[in-house]
Amino acid sequence: MSAKITAIEPQQKNPQRVNLYLDGEFAFGLAKIVAAWLKVGQELDEAKIASLKAEDERETAYQKALHFLSYRPRSSAEVRQHLTRRGLAPALVEATIARLQENGLLDDGQFARLWVENRRTFRPRSHAALKMELRRKGLDEQAIQSALEAETEDEEQLVRLAARRQARRYAGLEWPEFRRKLGGFLARRGFSYATFAPVLSEVWQEIQTAEAGDTRQDKE
Repeated sequence: MSAKITAIEPQQKNPQRVNLYLDGEFAFGLAKIVAAWLKVGQELDEAKIASLKAEDERETAYQKALHFLSYRPRSSAEVRQHLTRRGLAPALVEATIARLQENGLLDDGQFARLWVENRRTFRPRSHAALKMELRRKGLDEQAIQSALEAETEDEEQLVRLAARRQARRYAGLEWPEFRRKLGGFLARRGFSYATFAPVLSEVWQEIQTAEAGDTRQDKE
């Protein structure tokens, strides 16, 4: 049994979709790209209708994933979780992820490297803390290890970056309070006491030297 396409009309609320009318009655909506080859007067049998609906589901899932990725890079696990929460069938979710990967839009290795680079630049933390974060993002150990091996800064350099950036907030504090606050901050960033202890006094001295220099300039 077949039906004739009698109208193809754009949806008012979503210009990327159209309403398909068969034999004078509304039948179903389709993504514009899926309906691109359809014409008024064309006959559709049941198999073709089922095929169109399945293709529309795939395209809709893909567009949802692209929208999710448009805000920032994501891991495969994040995309999987996002699509699952929106009620998509597991097979459709996996097919969408595979399509994104094939098109170079989803790469866990690249995501891990970008995450590590971003943290180093804006919020330095220990390798242990980075591992924990990446695991929470659903990345496998191979991707995590590869990203950490590509990290150009070692643990001592990272703790100095973190300490110097944060220490500005504690300028003017006495040494005991400065040590307590900065030490607590570095510990929360995943650095061990043995790693950050020497850096506390080092950064403290840098601040004292800088403040002394500012004082001399004010007097001149």
